[in-house]
Amino acid sequence: MDVEGEVPAAAAAAVANGLGGGEETAPAPVSAEQLDVEAYAAQYSGRTRLARLIFIADRCGVEAMKLEALRMAYDEIKRGEDTQLHRDVASKISGRLGPRYGLDQAWADTVNRRAEQRKEKLETELNGYRTNLIKESIRMGYNDMGDFFYAHGQLSEAFKSYIRTRDYCTTSKHIVQMCMNVILVSIELGQFAHVSNYVSKAEQTPDTLDPIVVAKLRAAAGLAYLETKKYKLAARKFVETGIELGNNYSEVIAPQDVAVYGALCALASFDRSDLKSKVIDNINFRNFLELVPEVRELVNDFYASRYGSCLGHLEKLKPNLLLDIHLHEHVETLYMDIRHKAIIQYTLPFISVDLNTMAAAFKTSVPMLEKEIAALITQNKIQARIDSHNKILYARHADQRNTTFQRVLQTGNEFERDVKSMLLRANLLKHDYVQRTGQRKM
Repeated sequence: MDVEGEVPAAAAAAVANGLGGGEETAPAPVSAEQLDVEAYAAQYSGRTRLARLIFIADRCGVEAMKLEALRMAYDEIKRGEDTQLHRDVASKISGRLGPRYGLDQAWADTVNRRAEQRKEKLETELNGYRTNLIKESIRMGYNDMGDFFYAHGQLSEAFKSYIRTRDYCTTSKHIVQMCMNVILVSIELGQFAHVSNYVSKAEQTPDTLDPIVVAKLRAAAGLAYLETKKYKLAARKFVETGIELGNNYSEVIAPQDVAVYGALCALASFDRSDLKSKVIDNINFRNFLELVPEVRELVNDFYASRYGSCLGHLEKLKPNLLLDIHLHEHVETLYMDIRHKAIIQYTLPFISVDLNTMAAAFKTSVPMLEKEIAALITQNKIQARIDSHNKILYARHADQRNTTFQRVLQTGNEFERDVKSMLLRANLLKHDYVQRTGQRKM
């Protein structure tokens, strides 16, 4: 049977998401002393906890924090069954945590031997179900195979097994379960096109979905849009995520992440009216924001035009955000979009702006601010001109009086033309001056 949506680059994608044994181009180390690794990891469960810990270890420039993340990852792996990941983490530790945190070959051999026996048993049971043509048993057999492969880190095989259950789903509940399993594996593989597809499939099931499932689907869709840099769509999904999500989706995302991802995407893409109605006045999303007071404050500061304070909060959060497995590659883009939007909104109400005053408000130097404004003017995002000598920005507002007169004259000309056309037609009909087609001669 053909499997829809093969994953040819599964291993590479898993490495990119923090799991796997491949080598990545070493990024610039990030210093984030204020991040409590243990408290951060406690928000997650399953493989995403491991992925995030390994990601922190790879990216963090603080040696103590790096070793703490590796120690926690090592302990977590020993409670599971992924021997390849155990080898990778032991290699990363490289003896820096003492003999207790070295490669445990005896444990790996025991787990692999047990895994072979378990796999053989599952395959035998599945073949029996397929011979007897019992759809529900076949579906459960493929699910068990998917769970087995997932637990052992064989994500591509898990993906295929979960997909195969689709042909044996008999109820809406089965379809939703299949979609949730495929979404989980696809997120870890970095295959976000599959995430979007299976979120849509789950939402199209005829039965009413459980609120927790709806919240999970919204969060997953938000992640998919975030990864494809569709920030406005991502913001909409995150702010629509129900508070029922709670800690029920800790194998993928924490409620604090919903607040951070949703707020930053909204600040970068929403206009003021949307920011007010969909974020600040949104009681549902406000519950998420309460979990991260710094993010709540920077949203309120931005809306209240306290841009210096807002940008200050963003800078404090930046080191931690650069250690986030999903957000790290979007931080610079989102920050730049938020800053540009703040500059545009600051200049909008005024005919002229003193660049010295504006630079003080944005806590930057006048030359740097002048360069930013010049770039925005070039991109046609600000209608203004800069007096570089006096350091004043003059708005180029359209001449409303002249524009109104021109529009009135154009409307008058159009009306005169239409009236003349009507009078001509009326006179032609009055004098029966109508051309008729002559009959064709044979």
